[in-house]
Amino acid sequence: MTTNTVEAQGSSPKKSILEYISGNIRDYGLLISLIVIVGFFQYMTEGRMLAPSNINNIPNQNGYVIVMALGMLLVIVAGHIDLSVGSVCAFTGAVAATLMVKLGWHWAPAAVATLVVGALIGGIQGYFIAYLRIPSFIVTLAGMLVFRGLTYRLLGNTNVGPLPAEFNQLSAGWIPDPFASPGFFTTTFALGLIAAALFILVNIKGRMTRLKHGVEEEPMAIFIGRNILMAVATVYVGYLLAMYRGLPMVLIILLALTLLYVFVTTRTVVGRRIYALGGNEKAAKLSGINTDRLILLTFVNMGALAALAGLIVTSRFGGMATPKAGDGYELDVIAACFIGGASASGGVGKITGAVIGALLMGVMNVGMSILGLGIDDQKWIKGLVLLFAVCLDVYYKKKR
Repeated sequence: MTTNTVEAQGSSPKKSILEYISGNIRDYGLLISLIVIVGFFQYMTEGRMLAPSNINNIPNQNGYVIVMALGMLLVIVAGHIDLSVGSVCAFTGAVAATLMVKLGWHWAPAAVATLVVGALIGGIQGYFIAYLRIPSFIVTLAGMLVFRGLTYRLLGNTNVGPLPAEFNQLSAGWIPDPFASPGFFTTTFALGLIAAALFILVNIKGRMTRLKHGVEEEPMAIFIGRNILMAVATVYVGYLLAMYRGLPMVLIILLALTLLYVFVTTRTVVGRRIYALGGNEKAAKLSGINTDRLILLTFVNMGALAALAGLIVTSRFGGMATPKAGDGYELDVIAACFIGGASASGGVGKITGAVIGALLMGVMNVGMSILGLGIDDQKWIKGLVLLFAVCLDVYYKKKR
């Protein structure tokens, strides 16, 4: 074996790693960005960003972003947009409060009825978009104005409450821990360890399956490093949550929804058809996909998730429905999707990317609040972040 051959073999793994990173820079760049932003706020807040109470605040105060980002991603992947989600969130929260406070409904049927109302709203908007061919931008812009006005009309320009204590547990409750000790919730930390182990096992199994079928896989060094990083982060977050009040109820909902939508988008026919629709609607229709019905379903799904977010937000506001709820939420939700790698032209985007993008927005919201930045400063900063994310999408599209 010649010296040149040895050198070539020694340098090839490094080259393949660099090539893989450059080819998947959007995915790895997102994780790196989240780590950098967390580190930035940790430094700027003198260590308060990663305090157990603030880690707990991220899902509790920003759960609505993740919930609606799951639906918004499917809308964007299908080639559309929904500007009405903030107003629908506020309106459905007002509906829930009216049913419980003014009409005396039990919180459980009131919550179910609210989800149905949200799905109907999404269905109405989806009908105009899918069957009447009115651009989604116009339809949902009208919806944003209509449902904001209806929220004020329904609540009479006043707050409505208080809501039942059981309902308020949706966003202000924690999972009971029978093994808790003073200052530490053992079950929460144990669940963090289990989640990290399951994450590694699932990734190993997936890698072995892909290699077995000859699918190109990431270099082993990157695979090991990524899994170690995510496992350590999961255990650390579990430890921080265990140091405060344990596992928030809303976090369980977010995890369950994330797993459900990952399954739908990667393992079901409907998920594959949504990506085909966004990639090329004419080709999807010629292949036998009922594109109109699929568009309608994505907006029905978006409306239901906006209603769920409305329930979460209403329970978080001290059990009060307020006409100002949902103001500007559409910015956070749309930004989370684009930051997470969704393409403005449709057909591209991952649920995990949208969730990480939503977490990034949540970290920014909590971090800027700790720093004492006003709402005006927070909005222009998030606007610039959204513009930067879309510019990156255009840049990578040109490179392809």
